[in-house]
Amino acid sequence: MAALLRRLLQRGRPLAASGRRVGRREARLGTGPGVAVRVRFAPSPTGFLHLGGLRTALYNYIFAKKYQGSFILRLEDTDQTRFVPGAAENIEDMLEWAGIPPDESPRRGGPAGPYQQSQRLELYTQATEALLKTGAAYPCFCSPQRLELLKKEALRNHQMPRYDNRCRNMSQEQVAQKLAKDPKPAIRFRLEQAAPAFEDLVYGWNRHDVASVEGDPVIMKSDGFPTYHLACVVDDHHMGISHVLRGSEWLVSTAKHLLLYQALGWHPPHFAHLPLLLNRDGSKLSKRQGDIFLEHFAAEGFLPDSLLDIITNCGSGFAENQMGRTLPELITQFNLTRVTCHSALLDLEKLPEFNRLHLQRLVNNESQRCQLVEKLQALVEEAFGSQLQNRDVLNPIYMERILLLRQGHICRLQDLVSPVYSYLWTRPSVGRAQLDAISEEVDVIAKRVLGLLERSGMSLTQDMLSGELKKLSEGLEGTKHSNVMKLLRVALSGQQQGPPVAEMMLSLGPKEVRERIQKVVSS
Repeated sequence: MAALLRRLLQRGRPLAASGRRVGRREARLGTGPGVAVRVRFAPSPTGFLHLGGLRTALYNYIFAKKYQGSFILRLEDTDQTRFVPGAAENIEDMLEWAGIPPDESPRRGGPAGPYQQSQRLELYTQATEALLKTGAAYPCFCSPQRLELLKKEALRNHQMPRYDNRCRNMSQEQVAQKLAKDPKPAIRFRLEQAAPAFEDLVYGWNRHDVASVEGDPVIMKSDGFPTYHLACVVDDHHMGISHVLRGSEWLVSTAKHLLLYQALGWHPPHFAHLPLLLNRDGSKLSKRQGDIFLEHFAAEGFLPDSLLDIITNCGSGFAENQMGRTLPELITQFNLTRVTCHSALLDLEKLPEFNRLHLQRLVNNESQRCQLVEKLQALVEEAFGSQLQNRDVLNPIYMERILLLRQGHICRLQDLVSPVYSYLWTRPSVGRAQLDAISEEVDVIAKRVLGLLERSGMSLTQDMLSGELKKLSEGLEGTKHSNVMKLLRVALSGQQQGPPVAEMMLSLGPKEVRERIQKVVSS
């Protein structure tokens, strides 16, 4: 870079702006015939993927898939001071877990790679050199100490900190003198007074006169790494990005990006800035909350589809809000023109209900149910391990029966290994005295239940078994039907509350029910 600056000085090229302007853009979505839709999700690996990032990635993904386009993952890792080990891998892992894998990425590769900005430095250098040659950029020799003083002075005067463009109009002699002492200056982009207006596909027509409120921004740092503004423009151009869907916090910066496109002679993509995803109370999602990272939800047993469902349900982009939408339905129903400017308020207290709906859908799908059985087997082994008196409870047929009976009642697969459902996997410790405290007719009740099992076995449905249990209670003096059910529930599970007794009996099966009742009665 320093050599280029010296060559420019030797040729007598002016370090002044070119003054080119761009025309107005058409107000259209830009997805017509012949348009290759290419979108990108470009996070910084400064932390693990959280719900805000997932939402941005999801909207890019469903937009791309709706128009048979490509979804690209690009890691903006040029800020080496904030790099978090493992974050890059986590981002791609979590996108795959969520069911929205990129078509092109650092891991998968692709025609526009590499997909990490730290591996694309030559492209940024080339763009910077082009801007220096036309005078659209210039070297800045201001020290960090001077820039910090400018910032403090502005804050002291209750003003927005901005660079004073001190190095903008330096003479060639001054630049040569400075280069002799500092051969690696930062490079700043010369902001034009007239930033072009643009039509955002969400916020409509916008114009931000950035030159009146900001100083010329650094586009290339002295360490040879670009800043976000240059890197995203260069990468979007070379990767053929057709639409940029990103958070609304970048809306104001778009004017700078358009000026860069203009100075480089490139055609800009379409822009759509998505409103923020906020907490239910309107506060910002923060990485410090801890529980907004996808790893947390995966570990807690929440399904990917439930997360995709809730973060779209609370926002816009669809004709109506409904719970239980699958990813294919999100793709079909998504309409970018329906995205509003209003922030989306996320109520995570509703997530269990979203998960219940999606879990129930999986249980009712035979192939998905088989996968749930395998996961449940692992959960039971992990939770109970050596406590399992009878390993027949790991039998897929038994587990499938549990899932079918409990569908719609549990929110997560993990719920089935909570203490409430421990009776499904281990026999409870129940003494005869506990049953005697409920009814004096323990032996009579036990005899009738065992007789019912001998007559019907597993041939009864839950409703039919409930009816038979009600008949069983008739003729018992001093013992209400509710107490009979309470007694049986304690005998079978050791608990005062739980699923209906008829369901418990169907879940455990006649053999296990018989053995549990006989054991507690004779104890």
